[in-house]
Amino acid sequence: MTRRFLTADVFTDRPFGGNPLAVLPEASGLSNEQMQRIAAEFNLSETAFVLPPDDPRHARRVRIFTPASELPFAGHPTIGTAIVLASVGEIDLVGDETRIVLEEGAGPVPVTIRRAAGGTLTAQLTAPIPPRRVDVDLPDAAAIAAAVSLDAGDLQDGAFTPEVWSAGVPFLIVAVRDLDMLARARIDPAAWDPIASHTGLREVYLFTHAAGAGADVRVRMFAPGLGIAEDPATGGGAAAFAGYLAVRTRLRDGTACWVIHQGVEMGRPSVLEIEADKRDGVVIASRVSGTAVLVMEGTLTVGGN
Repeated sequence: MTRRFLTADVFTDRPFGGNPLAVLPEASGLSNEQMQRIAAEFNLSETAFVLPPDDPRHARRVRIFTPASELPFAGHPTIGTAIVLASVGEIDLVGDETRIVLEEGAGPVPVTIRRAAGGTLTAQLTAPIPPRRVDVDLPDAAAIAAAVSLDAGDLQDGAFTPEVWSAGVPFLIVAVRDLDMLARARIDPAAWDPIASHTGLREVYLFTHAAGAGADVRVRMFAPGLGIAEDPATGGGAAAFAGYLAVRTRLRDGTACWVIHQGVEMGRPSVLEIEADKRDGVVIASRVSGTAVLVMEGTLTVGGN
């Protein structure tokens, strides 16, 4: 049995940047075990398996696997899959803006695909659930800092204390004081594994303010329990992070926007644009935007169950 695949670099406008993604545009007939083995074979942050939708009003159903497990929602596979399918004619584009819905484990994900001057495609997803703070029994700042090989004094405090936020997948969001400290961060398994075991968290999302560097914030994301030592661009984390940032603004009604740089320390620079809507001071929605470029296409031989 064979299956066509394509790869794209997501959240970048040039090959060999951003976050690589493998997409199987016709994944019907593959078992869960086969999908997991294929994702492990590609060994990318995520692999997307495209299936017919359960609801005929929707464009496709998408299952997302890391090398170690399936995710209910992730942003870079959502953005990348939409652009890949549109680029190869699997999704018909109408005019400069086409709205579709992709079905994912966390629920329907609205996606808007836009064609810019010159034909470049960008996509914007709306998170399947509004970003929300998750009540988790976190350890103190010293333990969290040690988990990422830093000292407690390297973390920001005050308004930017560590919190867990989710827009479909929970992330431990941790603010560090500057770019040098962000660059030094590494997961220390001896300190991180007890936190992961106690809280059930699998992803830690570090950021620092980066005004003047072409972005509002610089980010790194580690998820060793998912088989992701470090992620070059994390759309699901960005959707949750939009809520974390939005509650810290004075905006009561309207939309707040930020530009994120990620993957810089890995040599795979990525650009993510995020938005959060607030009504009466409450975050009611978040969106993540980016582009992608096709890199490879081929045929995969799939073994038995």
